[in-house]
Amino acid sequence: MAAQAFLLIASFLLVLFILARPLGSLLAKMIAGQSLPGVRGMENLLWRGLGIDTREMNWRHYLLAILWLNIFGLVLLFAMLMLQGMLPLNPQNLPGLSWHLALNTAVSFVSNTNWQSYSGESTLSYFSQMAGLTVQNFLSAATGIAVVFALIRAFSRRSMETLGNAWVDITRITLWLLLPVSLLIALFFIQQGALQNVSAYQAYTSLEGVQHLMPMGPVASQEAIKMLGTNGGGFFNANSSHPFENPTALTNFVQMLAIFLIPAALCFAFGDAVGDRRQGHMLLWAMSIIFVVCAGIVMWAELQGNPHFLTLGGDSAINMEGKESRFGILASSLYAVVTTAASCGAVNAMHDSFTALGGMIPMWLMQIGEVVFGGVGSGLYGMLLFVLLAVFIAGLMIGRTPEFLGKKIDVREMKMTALAILVTPALVLIGTALAMMTDVGRSGMFNPGIHGFSEVLYAVSSAANNNGSAFAGLSANTPFWNCLLAFCMFFGRFGVIVPVMAIAGSLVAKKIQPTSSGTLPTHGALFIGLLIGTVLLVGALTFIPALALGPVAEYLKF
Repeated sequence: MAAQAFLLIASFLLVLFILARPLGSLLAKMIAGQSLPGVRGMENLLWRGLGIDTREMNWRHYLLAILWLNIFGLVLLFAMLMLQGMLPLNPQNLPGLSWHLALNTAVSFVSNTNWQSYSGESTLSYFSQMAGLTVQNFLSAATGIAVVFALIRAFSRRSMETLGNAWVDITRITLWLLLPVSLLIALFFIQQGALQNVSAYQAYTSLEGVQHLMPMGPVASQEAIKMLGTNGGGFFNANSSHPFENPTALTNFVQMLAIFLIPAALCFAFGDAVGDRRQGHMLLWAMSIIFVVCAGIVMWAELQGNPHFLTLGGDSAINMEGKESRFGILASSLYAVVTTAASCGAVNAMHDSFTALGGMIPMWLMQIGEVVFGGVGSGLYGMLLFVLLAVFIAGLMIGRTPEFLGKKIDVREMKMTALAILVTPALVLIGTALAMMTDVGRSGMFNPGIHGFSEVLYAVSSAANNNGSAFAGLSANTPFWNCLLAFCMFFGRFGVIVPVMAIAGSLVAKKIQPTSSGTLPTHGALFIGLLIGTVLLVGALTFIPALALGPVAEYLKF
């Protein structure tokens, strides 16, 4: 099993980097503001037709454009979900959602979280899935990538005030990156057996002679951007464990690749954009080391399973509970790490059924900010925040003003960095405490013991860090839970974007200092170790007490 686990992880990373390298070069051209070959004339017609002013923006205007687009999308999606029963493409005549569920769902998909307090096949019409959720899957992914584009320009430019044009960036990202790649992935999923239609649900008789309805729908098109944009919201309640969403072992492998593809490519693009590919490789090394260790721990924990099975007469202790037999232990464990290292939240196994240690690792990967590859855009700008923090710590150690890529890191940048890093931990810990100390919060718990606390901690961690996966065991479709999680999702997304854009605005105006003998190299093994240590230290200091009350206590007890 150890050899199989090594081969699975190694082959996954090898294929990922082979695909991500050329895509990174393409993204670097987009960051530089270059039109892709053959589309310049089309873009000019598009800008004129839409009335888009293509002049570059400072960080405030760029941020306002991002916020305006997302708030407008939130209001539109909220109204669409509330009025679902009056809208077309609703062959099952599903009614509109309650106000709190519509609010939660709208915030969830606009913030790239895709937390779902509902069962998709019995709650949402085809129109809501396609015109509502899928559209926001594209726009929320484009938002994250646009923000990291602006931050990368801040490092590569000198003594400027502008960071690009938000409307141009979002349009190019959507049209020339997300749409074509999603189309290819969707066609592959259809070929493998995923559904793609707008037919009414089909009646069938089971082997037991019971009449059922088989859900239909435009699954493959939503599945593709769900993975590529690290969104994670499934068309069906079972998400990627459903055979209509994830039919084969091959689609399972491709889904994992799609989740990490753009985050890995952005690291390559970062190195190209700043003129030093070693910087992108440094980020990839740090992310990959943490990823491999976490994947190995989860695989080991699930293979060890529950020793009580043997004392009760079982043939094996391995933990197959909640996992699809067509994927098995290793692929399910790897998928769990991939989807929580990124801000995807898609699942092909029930995380609530993992062992205490196996379930703690995905929870912790979310809590450190999903910077191990992470979400599209958000993973890289999250890791760059830790880079700035690591540079600051190193500067204190050697008594020099910290700098990264020739840009001096001053008090303003460190204040914004600290704010951005602490937003989501504050939301997680305060939100979990609020849920545990109120009757309306505790009333949603099916498991009141240690594991019940883990389920609550996982849910709030998932929402605040814009992941969307769940431990389950929690009745979350109530006004309290829908509003609490909506609040965490919204501020977990935009509470980080605002200080990141402020950092970009400050850095882009600075001169690039020449390298000297006293400059700290930020591409070698020493700095990679410092960066990993910074990520681990922040995660440990913030969440060890909470984890000790949940999965750690459960592991020690059972």
